[in-house]
Amino acid sequence: MSSDPYSSYPPHRSHSPHPPQFSSPTYPWQPAAPPEPEPRRRPVHAPLGHHSDLRILRSAYRWQRRVATLTALGYFVLFLVLSAYAPGFMTSEGIGGLPVGLLLGLAQLPVTCLAIWLYEHTARRRVDPLAERLRHQARVDAKREAARR
Repeated sequence: MSSDPYSSYPPHRSHSPHPPQFSSPTYPWQPAAPPEPEPRRRPVHAPLGHHSDLRILRSAYRWQRRVATLTALGYFVLFLVLSAYAPGFMTSEGIGGLPVGLLLGLAQLPVTCLAIWLYEHTARRRVDPLAERLRHQARVDAKREAARR
């Protein structure tokens, strides 16, 4: 016989991930279990958060930011690289006897204005129409949801 007096008992169970379900409350003052929620009807169309237009809008906005940023920064990086690695070119005489480096530096302002114009142009042409269509869809969805209630 074993020297352990508790060896005849079944092994202790660890906590189960699912608590036991009882048909009646354990204590008389315990509130009744909440009723199961009734299943909701699925909407006729996908909710706005999962709409493919949102992905299209995000990619159009991303493209818009990249083009404008790369236009301005690309020109500035080109100017810095030429200043560092082509000092002979930058000090050579350009239009009107001004050094090429100075002319390229002065051209930074029109390039920045071009980047701003590109940003505005792509916003009006691509991003704003998509955003307006999504706003309209959101208004229609809100009215439809309000009519159900």
